[in-house]
Amino acid sequence: MAVPKKRTGKSAQGHRRANWKGSVPETTICSNCGATVLTHTVCMECGTYKGQPVSKKTVKTEENKDAE
Repeated sequence: MAVPKKRTGKSAQGHRRANWKGSVPETTICSNCGATVLTHTVCMECGTYKGQPVSKKTVKTEENKDAE
């Protein structure tokens, strides 16, 4: 098994980790309700994706609107 012969210094460790940067996730606005949504995901507010109802949340709300 490979074991380091010497301890890695803080400077070398910092140089190695210098390229690990966090990135801000891309967001869009839901075309149905206007909420901010991560790209390529279902809207958590209304349950639609690309204008189509895809979750049970959306189906329930549509049934309630039809009953009224």
